[in-house]
Amino acid sequence: MTKLKFVPVLLIGGLGLAACGDGYPPNKTIDRGFDRKDLSQLQAGIWVDPNGCDHWIIDDGVEGYLSARLDKYGKPVCSGVAEPTQTVGDFKGGSTVRDPN
Repeated sequence: MTKLKFVPVLLIGGLGLAACGDGYPPNKTIDRGFDRKDLSQLQAGIWVDPNGCDHWIIDDGVEGYLSARLDKYGKPVCSGVAEPTQTVGDFKGGSTVRDPN
């Protein structure tokens, strides 16, 4: 008898959570944070992972974005632009929020 009462609670809870989003899949090209703007208005830099491969990085002062840098075949780009775990470029460019440091 307990199982029958438990199932409706899960169903109702799941439906309630489903209504909490902006839709699926979310649009990852729009900054939805404190100082909302299209990500094309921000500068991207490159962070090099411990394996030496590049990742696009953007920091708007409140949120950060990171995406693997891939070639036209979908393979990782490992350019050697910087030492592993280092960043290059003005990845905070375009931000209107200052870091607290």
